[in-house]
Amino acid sequence: MIAQVKGILEEAGTDSAVVDVGGIGFKVWLTGRDLARLPGKGQQVRIYTSMSVREDAITLFGFLSAEDREIFRQLTGVSGIGPKAALSLLSSFTARQLQMAVLADDAKTIATAPGLGIKTAKKLILELKDKFSLDDIAGPAEDISAAKTAGEDVLSDAAAALTALGYSASEALAAVRAAEVPEGADTETVLKAALRNLM
Repeated sequence: MIAQVKGILEEAGTDSAVVDVGGIGFKVWLTGRDLARLPGKGQQVRIYTSMSVREDAITLFGFLSAEDREIFRQLTGVSGIGPKAALSLLSSFTARQLQMAVLADDAKTIATAPGLGIKTAKKLILELKDKFSLDDIAGPAEDISAAKTAGEDVLSDAAAALTALGYSASEALAAVRAAEVPEGADTETVLKAALRNLM
């Protein structure tokens, strides 16, 4: 299995790139986002890869981060989602956005990816929900899942977690305030409801 290619970028197209590794050109299929972030032609590049082997073809799918490659592998493990569909998902969403959509049960957002219907999006959520956690998204320093007493502390903790995820303070506060949760809800419940609002 080819886990990565590191070499000189020979060419970059609309959906793939060719990397010269010791005189051998590897064609790697990439997301539009990663293609836009590639260095200039003739520059050195490292691409993390996942190899797909079929009877009629051996294909390399590549990513500029190991995290995206791991999410890609998890996506292709979902029945009904092949490598091209997984690549389409990662072209539409960052790994973090996709994880948040799964944790927020937001099938509508996931289904906006080209070639993906609502039924497949729901199946994806069902199969991946247990593999993602809020701690993974926010980072180990954020103890989001710990239950806390309901009230302003819970709301401020949820808002702090959202800002750690990259949302502005105003976006985070608005989403937390608009979250529909039962009285006495813990931070994780508030955060999930707020993520649905933000999606």
